[in-house]
Amino acid sequence: MDSNLSDVKIFFSDYFGISSDVVEEYGAINISLIYDFPLFIDPFLLFNNEDPILHNIHDEMISYLKFIQLKSERINNPSKGMLKSWFVFSEVKQTWLGLSRNGNSGRGLGYDFAKNLYEGLSTILNSFGKELLTKSSHMEKLCLISPRVGRDKISDFTTNFALNYLLEYTEKFARSYIDPSKCRCFNVPRVYFDYTFQKWVSKSFFLPEFNNDFVLLTPKCILTRDDTFINRRDMIDHLSYIAPAVDDETLRFELDNYLTNVLSEENNETDKNNKEKAAELLIRKHPEIIDYYLKYKEDHAQDATSVSIEQVNEVKLLLNNQVKNLVGLLRRNTSFYDLNSDAYDESLARLNFLKHVIEDQDGYRLFYVDGKPIKKESILQILFRLVWFGTAFDVNREVNNGRGPVDYKISSGKYNSSLVEFKLATNSKLKQNLMNQVEIYTQAADTNYSIKAIIYFTESEYKKVTQILTDIGMIGSRDIVLIDARIDNKPSASIAK
Repeated sequence: MDSNLSDVKIFFSDYFGISSDVVEEYGAINISLIYDFPLFIDPFLLFNNEDPILHNIHDEMISYLKFIQLKSERINNPSKGMLKSWFVFSEVKQTWLGLSRNGNSGRGLGYDFAKNLYEGLSTILNSFGKELLTKSSHMEKLCLISPRVGRDKISDFTTNFALNYLLEYTEKFARSYIDPSKCRCFNVPRVYFDYTFQKWVSKSFFLPEFNNDFVLLTPKCILTRDDTFINRRDMIDHLSYIAPAVDDETLRFELDNYLTNVLSEENNETDKNNKEKAAELLIRKHPEIIDYYLKYKEDHAQDATSVSIEQVNEVKLLLNNQVKNLVGLLRRNTSFYDLNSDAYDESLARLNFLKHVIEDQDGYRLFYVDGKPIKKESILQILFRLVWFGTAFDVNREVNNGRGPVDYKISSGKYNSSLVEFKLATNSKLKQNLMNQVEIYTQAADTNYSIKAIIYFTESEYKKVTQILTDIGMIGSRDIVLIDARIDNKPSASIAK
């Protein structure tokens, strides 16, 4: 290992003194203990898993949903205590997965989710567990009905039912590979549901300890990146595939009408919203469409596994391998980790060092996988956060100060703070955001300092950005950091492999 990287602690393997190869061979993702990885447990990958233990987690989740559906049908006005006990779930933050606002602390599944789940199971999803078309029931039905239930909530719910497995999976790894002094026994609440006493039960496990809490490993084979295999957007996009398989003549006619009339409109933003609303009305009127869609996804189950492997490998390559290379570059070639100034100067200096490494020292390669650029603001934000691991400053992501979340707030005390906003040059609202966004945030955050970092990957993107900055009078501004991540204008150099 590079001597410059020997004391860098970013990932699970670093903190617990083991080889990353050991984690890899165990089948787990080598998580970061600084920031959540943008990966999610997909319930369909449990359903479609050849491992009977993992498949059984899906069955357990469906059994529980059937249980609370019966309760929903019998109780018209659930008490807050009932919702809290049976319908509210905390985020299992110890997996260090998902996209949290700060570190690994997410919002979990509160009363809004509980009410959606209760209302859904007692009304439009009252046929849950009695499906005739599909091989199994699927929890994702809830997100197909409600646009307010997305991948994060579906994954959080699923993780709660995978918790017992993840605890045993991690305990086995800890006893085999980790120094016992770095582990301890934890009494974990809500590990499994006791149907006899109708309550959640706690259980003790010997687990890796980090910051007075336990850490959980997750098998790569049940993870995905962008969205769950079954999701609302995918269902609407696949209505044309579903229509030929529909037996009911009325439903098939209405599907055909939607496809030929609604989808024939010009594809502008207004029409996109109208199409979404029209699809939602159609699905609410004919919820059986959901079962046709689920059958279609079951029939194409092999696609879920291949997409998952590709996406997880991409995240692993970018965050596990390339972040350490980036840290090594910064340590060897700059004074990046020796800075100690006020929040604005620190933020600006780190961004400019990062810009220098990306543009002049082959660092741009870190933003490419198989020759294709990673054009995701969330990934770039995580990279920025990870290279702050050695700072004494408080680095918070997506701090919401009353006017919406900002990417980062860098601070040391109340009156020494700066905001950093990351944008892709391809962002369709870049001009609007540059004019209004961070200025609004600075007023709400009691700081006069804000920096906008804009990443571009092509010459046309660069021209677009410079034209916008010229139009709004910000060309050459110290508060704007343009990062050139183009691959076609760089001389060959020697990035760490």
